[in-house]
Amino acid sequence: MYDQIFGDRDPVAAPGTTTGTPGDWWTVFALVPDALKHSVQGFAFYRSPDRKLDPVLRELGQTRAGWARRSQFVFSQHCKSCRMVGMTEEMIAAIPSWSTAECFTAVQRAVLAYTDCLVLDGGRVPDGVFAALQAHLSDEEILELTYITAMYEMHAVMSTALRLEWDNREEPIVEIAAPEGFTSFDVGDAIALRRDENA
Repeated sequence: MYDQIFGDRDPVAAPGTTTGTPGDWWTVFALVPDALKHSVQGFAFYRSPDRKLDPVLRELGQTRAGWARRSQFVFSQHCKSCRMVGMTEEMIAAIPSWSTAECFTAVQRAVLAYTDCLVLDGGRVPDGVFAALQAHLSDEEILELTYITAMYEMHAVMSTALRLEWDNREEPIVEIAAPEGFTSFDVGDAIALRRDENA
């Protein structure tokens, strides 16, 4: 697959992929060839015709996992994959705020809720969420969804940790500098002092 993406080009000397990413996910994973092979086998697993899970449901899980883990790379790439499996622009745009969107079916909402349980709640799934999933999906489909979504949470975490592709960005949560001339101000102390003065 590495050769399919880059051909005869050295992606370190001439970076970039057809989707516009820098391509350093591939070059970093290639540092440990069996890690790259294992990952590519994971891609083959979810694309296999043997999968029972609807590709739209699969992509909802993968894309929401990327968004929930704050991976710009996984989220952005799988928005493109969502289009390839026939999702509307309205649906793709609603993935970050799916719980208030009206464009998803009952099974799609169950998949998105389950994805949030996997990614945001560490796998703790309320009985009601699992029952909603079981109302629409077979045990095999639920296992495939769980495996693929958890795999993409891993990819989101690794991409963010190693600052690969679109996850090579500055930390967004930083201290904002105070205005020039500011020395110090303890809000809690000021409130307590005012309360004491008014007592």
